[in-house]
Amino acid sequence: MARVWDIPVHDSTRVRDVRVAVEAASSHVRLDSHRTAVAALVATELATNLVKHAHGGRVLVDLVDQPGVTRTSGVQVTAIDYGPGIQDITAAIRDGYTTSEASLGAGLGTCLRISSEFDLHSTPRGTVAVARFDQEPARRRERREQGPRAGGINVPLDRAEHSGDAWSFARSGSRLTLMLADGLGHGARAAQASEAAVAELHRSAHLPPEEILRHMHPALRPTRGAAVAVAQVDTDSGQLAFAGVGNIGARLHVGASWDHLISHPGIVGAQFPATVPVRRLPWRPGSLLVLHSDGLPSRWVPSDDADLFTHDPAVVAATFLRDASSAASPVRDDTSVAVLASDPVDRHHDLA
Repeated sequence: MARVWDIPVHDSTRVRDVRVAVEAASSHVRLDSHRTAVAALVATELATNLVKHAHGGRVLVDLVDQPGVTRTSGVQVTAIDYGPGIQDITAAIRDGYTTSEASLGAGLGTCLRISSEFDLHSTPRGTVAVARFDQEPARRRERREQGPRAGGINVPLDRAEHSGDAWSFARSGSRLTLMLADGLGHGARAAQASEAAVAELHRSAHLPPEEILRHMHPALRPTRGAAVAVAQVDTDSGQLAFAGVGNIGARLHVGASWDHLISHPGIVGAQFPATVPVRRLPWRPGSLLVLHSDGLPSRWVPSDDADLFTHDPAVVAATFLRDASSAASPVRDDTSVAVLASDPVDRHHDLA
C-alpha cells in the first residue's frame, strides 16, 4: 500500500522524526546500511534547514518507482516551505557552504553530491527540495534518459499512515505511461484499490491507455474501486494519449496555455463505462502534463513559471501542491499530483 510519512517541521524536535521516517522507508525498500545512512543525513539537513531558514515547513517521505524498464523502488524525501526562499542558489549548493557555525557540515552541496537524484526550486514564495535514494549513488551524474520524465508527490489526509491515492509510471519500448489512482474513501482500504491499479499498470504498460483501464477494472473488483487516469507518451510518434475514468484532474501545458483533459464518469472496479474516450494530442518539446486527485482545491490555478517546468517533475508536482494550498489552509483529502514532462533542450537549472 501507499505508505507515506508526512512530518510537520516547525522546531528542532521534529528533525529526529524525519530521520526515523527515512530510516523506516529505507528498510521498506531494503537499502543497505550505507545508503540508509546517506538518506538519513540528507533528510536531517533538509529538515534542519526548514527550522533555521524558513520558519518551518513539512517533509514528505515516500516510496517511489525508479526510472528504467524493470520496476524498482526508492525513497523520495521532499522538503516544502513557504518562504523566504534562497537568494543565491549557486552559492547555496557549493560544497561546504554554510550560513551557521552550528551547521551539520552537510549543506545543500553535500545533499546534491550524495543523493541518487537531487533538485530544488526556490522563489520568495518558498522552496521545494527533492532527494531520491536507491542503491546507486549520484544517478544524476549519468545523463538522464532522453525523452519524457515522470515524478510526483502523495500526501495522506491528516498525516495518516496510508494514502488512498497512488501514482506510478512504466516504460515499454517507446512508450512512457503515467497513471494516477484515487481509491474510494481514505485509509488502508482505499490504498488497496489504488495499489491494485499500480500493479496492473506495470503488467499492462505495453497496451494503449484505454486498454490499460479495461485491464484494471477486473483487477480492482475485489477492492472499493478507484478513479484512475492514464497518460501515455509515444516518443516514436510524438503523441500523447490520455484516458480517464472518474474524478481525476488533468491539464496539459503547451506553449503559453493550459488545456483541460476530461475523464469519463465511472469507477474502475465498480462502474466501468461502456466506452472510454481517448484524447490524443501532439507531444512537443516543452510539453508538461499534470494529473491530480480531487484533494486539490477546485479553483486551483497552475503556475506559468517557465523555469519551474524545467525542473525534476517531482519538484514541479510538489510546488503545484504547495501553491494550491497554504500553510494555514492545508488540503482536505488524500492528495496526489503527478507530472509528465518532456526533456527540455536547455537544462540550465541542472544542479549537477
